[in-house]
Amino acid sequence: MKKEYFYWLAIIAFLGLFGLLMLWQTVLFPSARFPVALLLLLNITPLLIPMRGFLNGNKKSCSWMAYISLFYLIHGAVESYANVDERWLAGLEVFLSLQLFFGAAFYVRLLSRSDSRV
Repeated sequence: MKKEYFYWLAIIAFLGLFGLLMLWQTVLFPSARFPVALLLLLNITPLLIPMRGFLNGNKKSCSWMAYISLFYLIHGAVESYANVDERWLAGLEVFLSLQLFFGAAFYVRLLSRSDSRV
């Protein structure tokens, strides 16, 4: 398969995960105990750190995005277990974070292979 397929899979998963987290904390289930701005800052900031390089297809940023997506995998699994009402959102978070991980990881792997052949 071509590396561009995995890159676009990772991009779509990234945008989906970003949108899901924004909607989850603001519109669908806003928190009554914590300020929404604080939750957005804690939930969204890890995705924003390597975003510029990730959107440009930088190999190092893509590998960091794959590592960061594992945090969202764990968060989604814990939320799925803890909150029955938000289980479908947590399942979607797990699905998107796995897509992001595999898309970014395979993109970096195929990018490294094509760099070594040149």
